Amino acid sequence: MRLRRDAKLDLLKEVPLFARCSKADLRQIATLADEIDVDEGRTLIREGAYGQEFFVVVDGSLRVSRKGKRVADLGAGDVVGEIALVADVPRTATVTASTPAHVLVLTDRGFRDLLAQSPSIATSILQTLGERLHSDAL
Repeated sequence: MRLRRDAKLDLLKEVPLFARCSKADLRQIATLADEIDVDEGRTLIREGAYGQEFFVVVDGSLRVSRKGKRVADLGAGDVVGEIALVADVPRTATVTASTPAHVLVLTDRGFRDLLAQSPSIATSILQTLGERLHSDAL
């Protein structure tokens, strides 16, 4: 199953990191997002490892665990790993496909190149991150 371009945009506009991005900005981000099919049992993110990609669940289920204990189940429209796009920090959880899944994947390298080329996207994301940090500090 491959997404229509508009469906990809609809998924990306729901990503909190991209909340302030314009439709034109989201189109640019969408060109970097690849669609992949993931087999049940495949680990997408490993706790403690440094990440290089971010995922949006299109279809299927992903299980999030910390120290071997399940903390969440993710489904269509959910996102995981977005901090890897902007910060080189270890992953805080392991994410494994609990069913076959279809996901969008965006790598940090392509995303950082886009930020360098598009100050409007960089500004939008910085504003969103600033708001998140502020609300976490309260």
